[in-house]
Amino acid sequence: MALASTLTSLIPSTATVDEGGTATISAVHPDIIQTNILTRLDGPTLASIACTSSQLYNLSSEEILWTNICRSTWPSTDTPRLRHVISTFPKGPCSFFSDSFPLLTTNSDPNTAASNSPLNPDRPSELISAVDVYYKGKLIFCKVIETETVTGWFRCSPFRFDLLDPKDVVPTPIRYPDGENACRELAEDVSVSWILMDPRGRRAMNVSSHKAVSVQRHWLTGEVQVLFASILAGERGSSSEFVQCGILVTCGGSEGGDLLVREVSLQVEDLDGTHLNGKDSLVILQRALEGRRVGSGRTEDQGRKRYQEYLEKKKERKDRRQRTEGTLDMLCMAFGVVVFASFWLFVLCR
Repeated sequence: MALASTLTSLIPSTATVDEGGTATISAVHPDIIQTNILTRLDGPTLASIACTSSQLYNLSSEEILWTNICRSTWPSTDTPRLRHVISTFPKGPCSFFSDSFPLLTTNSDPNTAASNSPLNPDRPSELISAVDVYYKGKLIFCKVIETETVTGWFRCSPFRFDLLDPKDVVPTPIRYPDGENACRELAEDVSVSWILMDPRGRRAMNVSSHKAVSVQRHWLTGEVQVLFASILAGERGSSSEFVQCGILVTCGGSEGGDLLVREVSLQVEDLDGTHLNGKDSLVILQRALEGRRVGSGRTEDQGRKRYQEYLEKKKERKDRRQRTEGTLDMLCMAFGVVVFASFWLFVLCR
């Protein structure tokens, strides 16, 4: 009903009506639909409309519509290299949007076929990151980085993408938060999109939770650290069932009191808090790239819920390890006491 009312409100008053006196979408000229209706819609609405009739499906599949939607949703994609990469996707920008817009979901059972399915033997030789940072819906920073994944240095080193050089900062119109309430407001107002693309495999995914899952102030430097994260299934055979693909935005204050973005980085860590290397991270990211997207839209609450579940599993893992270590310590102490007592008993008996 909501979709029908949206279309009805957009149909020009000059449209013809059926016998019942109701304006119908089929009565509207295709040029009017394309120029006056479809161009006003966002991606999810346009995709929904395409499912209503064959006429709207054909009209909604025009590449220019999806190109404009991708550029307006992610300004970072409007570069010559990315425009070419997106054009190679199975359905061009439409396929790119369907890959990149939904938040990533992971199956709660790491042993399912989905998480253990065989991977394409051709690993991505390059990953492209298209990153956009917003404040209250307005773009404050965007950047594209290209990273090769075939060298030994990448595969053996900790997996980490940094958007900014150590001496670079990004000025913003945001006032530096001076209290915990201000920090929480910052977490609600700042959003991040980090799209990872495999240009050879012609797949993409958004590894950000869009909204922050946590915000903290560093105890020593006073910098505000805003975390965005997606929880992915761990590698088959790994001791960690799930991993966190985390985006950390670190902000500091300027002399004028405005907020400066000092760091935007991406890392992958397991339930033990260990940062994975490039080789292991690439396997996990490749499985996420090749997996099907479940659901649609940007359900930030679900992203935060999955992050909280991940923290609970992380705490359970830590408690279990501490109990195991405590038991081993007790056994070692008991063994030492027995050996010591046996030694003195042997000495006294002589």
